[in-house]
Amino acid sequence: MSAQNNKQIALKWFEAFNAHDLEKLLSLYDDNAQHFSPKLKVRKPETQGLIKGKDALREWWQDAFDRLPSLQYEVIKLTADEEQVFMEYIRHVEGEEDLSVGEVLQIKNGLIIFSRVYHG
Repeated sequence: MSAQNNKQIALKWFEAFNAHDLEKLLSLYDDNAQHFSPKLKVRKPETQGLIKGKDALREWWQDAFDRLPSLQYEVIKLTADEEQVFMEYIRHVEGEEDLSVGEVLQIKNGLIIFSRVYHG
């Protein structure tokens, strides 16, 4: 995939996430995708921060959408190459301080195979 195609996948990711459209979001991921997040370490310590597969992703994000109905991401910058996208964004949740976030999406054959979140 080209850097431009991968940037388009990232834009679709933000669109689906901000719409809280779980099925659209999951459609961007490979069935065996993995996701690492510091928030997983806190909320689900048994995962050690890493979940694997669409079922785990579905459960994780459904929980987030249910708990945080005002959750929105504001894109700051997308930097892409042929294999990955580095996304910088601000996490907005009503009643919480804004959080600076970096996230890397690794993409293969047009689908996200791995994502890793970094909190600032």
